[in-house]
Amino acid sequence: MSISHIDTDILIIGGGAAGCFAAVEIYKKSPTCNVVVMEKAHIERSGCLSMGLNAINAYLHAGQTPESYVAFIERQFEGIIRKDLVYSIVEGLNEAVKDVEGMGLPVEKNEDGTYKMRGKRSIRIFGERLKPILAEAVQKTSALVLNRVVATNFIYDGNRVCGAFGYGVKNSTFYVIRAKAVIVATGGASGIYKPSNTGEARHLIWYCPWNAGTGYAMGIRIGAEMTSFENRFVALRVKDVNAPTGTIAVGARAKQINARGEDYLERYYKHLGGNKCLTQHRLLATVEEKKMGRGPCYLDTTTMNESDERRLKEDFLNMNPQIILLWASKGMNPRHKPVEIQGTEPFIVGGHCQAGYWIDKERRTTIPGLYAAGEVAGGAPKKYVSGSWVEGRIAATTVMKDIKDVTLKNIDSGVIRGEKTRVLAPLTKKTGTLPLEVRERLQKIMDEYAGGISMNYALHEERLLEARRLLKCLKDRMKDVAAVNNYHLVEALECIDRIDVARVLVEHLIYRKESRWACYQTRLDYPQKDNSRWLTFVNSIYNSTMDEIKMVERPLCS
Repeated sequence: MSISHIDTDILIIGGGAAGCFAAVEIYKKSPTCNVVVMEKAHIERSGCLSMGLNAINAYLHAGQTPESYVAFIERQFEGIIRKDLVYSIVEGLNEAVKDVEGMGLPVEKNEDGTYKMRGKRSIRIFGERLKPILAEAVQKTSALVLNRVVATNFIYDGNRVCGAFGYGVKNSTFYVIRAKAVIVATGGASGIYKPSNTGEARHLIWYCPWNAGTGYAMGIRIGAEMTSFENRFVALRVKDVNAPTGTIAVGARAKQINARGEDYLERYYKHLGGNKCLTQHRLLATVEEKKMGRGPCYLDTTTMNESDERRLKEDFLNMNPQIILLWASKGMNPRHKPVEIQGTEPFIVGGHCQAGYWIDKERRTTIPGLYAAGEVAGGAPKKYVSGSWVEGRIAATTVMKDIKDVTLKNIDSGVIRGEKTRVLAPLTKKTGTLPLEVRERLQKIMDEYAGGISMNYALHEERLLEARRLLKCLKDRMKDVAAVNNYHLVEALECIDRIDVARVLVEHLIYRKESRWACYQTRLDYPQKDNSRWLTFVNSIYNSTMDEIKMVERPLCS
């Protein structure tokens, strides 16, 4: 196995929405800057955008203001958001969308040339090729793109992040990349909880199955401060194929109905004080209908005409073609039968909810030399793809300013040997626990003891404490994991990362002793929302020497 040493000004880890946009922004403002993009897959079809997108869900339409947009997000998340972060995103949404349209993204328009609305804060796009369009923009720059190189850990000297280590899956090369600054843009975490689909379909989930929380885990291991992991995200999706329900509910104006054909949302809105604006209440209502024996639940597509149906299928082909294949294989017609819906397993994301790095307004993390953008950055929910572009731009701008007087640090050869040994350890074992067995054990623990699907997402102290104990035992067993090839090795490294994220998540879930976000964070032992005590951010800092997670509270930012 070879070792490749690379020096650069800026290292971007993750070639998704935020990472690609950051790279393009850097070269737009500083063409002579050296940039390396380290991507686990291939930037042309990687991450959450790999299948495409049919709408941009964060956009400021005429008549809206940044203030009104921030107020909407604050209502959605029941008083806890970083207003400074959200405001800085909203200010740049429309410009970022215009920039990506200039890269070649087809945006549907009205006759007067304005963007066609899908919802109050979204626009229609033809985005099946969105990821290749972003990748092409990066490839037009002089950035060095390392495809199929898995980031393993930051290079950290105790004071500053000085680069990162990586492993090439295709070429079996160990990478040592020195950088003046690192932007982490690796997305959120899937695969921590047991999925609704099993067997060969276990990767058919809402969120990208290869987003293993690696960016989170790498920061956790060096003591970066994390925020809001307890604000999990559970998506309401089309059963089995996990296609987006918003495409039907918003795009086709379909109502949610139960097995009796009743529009069941109204009874829950009344119970919740008539507030129709909270997305999670649609999920809560669906879960409750199932518990009360009135499921399964559906989106009523039987009121559509042929034109509506054609448009619906076109929208899905731009984002989630599996549902079209399912309908075709079963001879189904959505106009003749409603579409069944259900909740997914929980995910840890900073784009739909707000789990991630604790950052300042310029996207600096609490560790010098490390910046966060996109779904790995915390505190600013509902940023979606356009918000991730904006954060990529902000992080890039900040980094270029901050590195002017920074020089590359020498990396101790012992540190390099130690990380190389750690990364390759599973390949040296002839026998041991397989990564698949570790993943299934992790998912079983999280599902049963930390509020997964089988528990209807509900949490309580005793089960969470057991999750804490079991996860500690599982982490201790990771030294026994064996890999037979590079792909198994990647799975083993993903297991390590997911366990580190899961341990932090459980501590957050234990710490917030109230119920604030329905289904996302519902405590059976603390069923009420408590604004007098918990209008605060719950953050954490991991101490690797002591193997302890310290919980801290941070006040709301104006």
